[in-house]
Amino acid sequence: MQVVVTLSAFFNDTWEAANCANCIKNNSEGLSNSTREFMDLFNKSLTCFEHNLQGQAVDLSPNNYTEVCKNCNGTYKSLNDLYNKLQRLNRHGDESGHSAHLCIDVEDAMNITRKLWSRTFNCSVPCSDTVPVIAVSSFILFLPIVFYLSSFLHSKQKKRILILPKRIQSNASLVNIQEKYS
Repeated sequence: MQVVVTLSAFFNDTWEAANCANCIKNNSEGLSNSTREFMDLFNKSLTCFEHNLQGQAVDLSPNNYTEVCKNCNGTYKSLNDLYNKLQRLNRHGDESGHSAHLCIDVEDAMNITRKLWSRTFNCSVPCSDTVPVIAVSSFILFLPIVFYLSSFLHSKQKKRILILPKRIQSNASLVNIQEKYS
């Protein structure tokens, strides 16, 4: 009897830890609509990857996956957008009624897809924030130069006047005085 209790506790803990309730509808009728939509798009993405890899079977060097990147960009972007949307909805509670993380099946599927997209196929999406970051950084770097230059140009330049001491002029003149008296 203790084995049944231990197995039941193990399966319940696994169910909770994997957030499996987030993949099904409230009354456990089956997969939620969002999970079904995600899995369909995930399967389309994998099919696109596989289809474009078969077309490159002749020239399949490790860094030559341009066809995969070009042809599957739309499906990958749709899948990524849907995943981000599901994450935002899940923080506030979605149709499953639970809020926390997405279920492990959805997260695992997205991890697989992102790993294929970025590491295996080396399809990187250029960051759109690059130009503004460089512009702001350059502006901030040149601010001290502009400040000191404007400070120099707009300030009154004082000429340094040397004040001569009122003491005896120099040792050389003392030598001349001594030579005159000797």
